[in-house]
Amino acid sequence: MATATGVLRRDAIKESVFVWEGRDRTGKKIKGEMRAGGEAVVNATLRRQGINVTKVRKQRLGGGKRVSEKDVALFTRQMATMMKAGVPLLQAFDIVGKGHSNPKVTKLLMDIKADVETGSSLAAAFRKHPLHFDALYCNLVQAGEQAGILENLLDRLATYKEKILAIKSKIKAALFYPIAVIVVAFVITAVIMIFVIPAFKGVFKSFGADLPAPTLVVIGISDTFVEYWYLIFGVIIGGLYGFFELWKRSQAVQIYMDRLMLKMPVFGEIVRKSVIARWTRTLSTMFAAGVPLVEALDSVGGASGNYVYMLATKQIQQEVSTGTSLTASMQNANVFPNMVVQMAAIGEESGSLDGMLSKVADFYEQEVDDAVEALSSLMEPIIMVVLGVLIGGMVVAMYLPIFKLGSVV
Repeated sequence: MATATGVLRRDAIKESVFVWEGRDRTGKKIKGEMRAGGEAVVNATLRRQGINVTKVRKQRLGGGKRVSEKDVALFTRQMATMMKAGVPLLQAFDIVGKGHSNPKVTKLLMDIKADVETGSSLAAAFRKHPLHFDALYCNLVQAGEQAGILENLLDRLATYKEKILAIKSKIKAALFYPIAVIVVAFVITAVIMIFVIPAFKGVFKSFGADLPAPTLVVIGISDTFVEYWYLIFGVIIGGLYGFFELWKRSQAVQIYMDRLMLKMPVFGEIVRKSVIARWTRTLSTMFAAGVPLVEALDSVGGASGNYVYMLATKQIQQEVSTGTSLTASMQNANVFPNMVVQMAAIGEESGSLDGMLSKVADFYEQEVDDAVEALSSLMEPIIMVVLGVLIGGMVVAMYLPIFKLGSVV
């Protein structure tokens, strides 16, 4: 009955953050913030403290950017640091939440703090916000609470989030440069086709001579751009938007793209190494936290970020649950390099599986670093050659009639 009353009270009175101004007993002007159920509660509380309230307003927390993975990683690191320093949990939430520049992060943390204040466990409070705290995060926090080592688990979790973010940023960096150059090249080509080449076409008409084949081809493409530019841009932009929306919403498209990305030349190897790094890092973190292997594998597949490895993880989980060793199950999945399987075997035999998987993750993270650096060095000359051929070809095609005219003169 008491629990039901507590829940009812919590639902009935939704607390908000209020900013207040007033004067103390000496007449000194002071201001501050308070979380309460309404302005009347703020006024009553401050009067009991001997403060003459002059202004109270509800703080707006709706603005700001969305809560990103980087915000969650930073919050986890700050909480781990403060709890290791002996700062109480609720006070740590106050310090991190009120000190954040993003109002949405502040609101999220204050909501979690309110849940914890009413008797909810930290893991249960996190589970109410699945968009920001996934099952892996909540499971590790729960394991830390049950074992009484929450600050150590938060530290491990912060390290895990930071390393995963680093891997993602490296993959994005590897893909961003060529995509950005392709977009810029297309825009420049379109501008030349729509505005520059028609001017040359008017000049060439006054020559009254036959134009070279390359010039005729470029002028034909330019005429198409001038006449149907809105359709060309509309189809490209609409097609890209539709494709990415379909990728986001359709599981079949996600599966196909995940498989395709692993088979892509050059980029596929980088994606595979990053997925293996995330897979081994996740399993290492959960196993070190004391989460049972079969239960840990539930979160590992989703954290890998690739459907091929998610299916392989489900197969591994089924085999492990029936008594097969992790090493044999990984070998049967046929998606892990021999080195990963051998390191897992050594870890199982020596009883240090988490340490071995962590070393594998370190190795593959370094491999991704080196591969991205090598790819960046390789892409620069290739892109320069492609742009040179594209732009240079158009320039030469436009100047061929002028060269021909000069030779006749």
